[in-house]
Amino acid sequence: MAGKVVLHGMWASPYSRRVELALKVKGIEYEFVEEDLTSKSEALLRYNPVHKKVPVLVHNGKPIAESLVIIEYIDETWTEGPRLLPQDPFERAKVRFWAGFLQQQLFEAMFPVIKTDGEAQERAVKEVHEKLKVLEEGIKGSYPEGSPFVNGDSVGLLDIVVCSILGSHKVQEEVLGIKFLDPEKYPRVTSWVTALTELPLVKEAAPPHEKMVGLLQFLRARALKSAAA
Repeated sequence: MAGKVVLHGMWASPYSRRVELALKVKGIEYEFVEEDLTSKSEALLRYNPVHKKVPVLVHNGKPIAESLVIIEYIDETWTEGPRLLPQDPFERAKVRFWAGFLQQQLFEAMFPVIKTDGEAQERAVKEVHEKLKVLEEGIKGSYPEGSPFVNGDSVGLLDIVVCSILGSHKVQEEVLGIKFLDPEKYPRVTSWVTALTELPLVKEAAPPHEKMVGLLQFLRARALKSAAA
């Protein structure tokens, strides 16, 4: 489908990155508008008055907010490209379920690891590993064929979500000194993430490692300073 596509996002936002990756998988040309989240543009506030957050996709002047909603919109609108969700309703439901788990359970559990220290951080790390164990067993049960991409040969919605959450695991290891992806504990999840991050398309959409390290160091230092105040 033709038409102007504009993405309002922020370079380090995992939510923005997943939409960018979806657009690249589909081969859709788009304009990227970098938003300063400390001084949000009038356009962003107008396009997303409810949450006032990135990303927002504007297609032919019509705004769509929330990353997972945007990705489904992209898949349903540009049907000529690779499908981001399976055609089969049951398979599509599985993808949505695990995407929800990744977002609501695993991703949320990772924030306290960055923001805490000492015993609180140890408890947070334990929680992340519990979520990873659930994901490992869930992927084993839901996708026993063992494909690195759960949507078959092409990158799909679930691959995009896991990449946006765990694709920067080396940055977390470097800054936090904590290793989440262990091939002995989580062989399927580890091989899945590794295969995805080696794809040229994924590498192209990923922000520079050094910038991500600097950002995570800044966020952690600010969080610990705030907690100590």
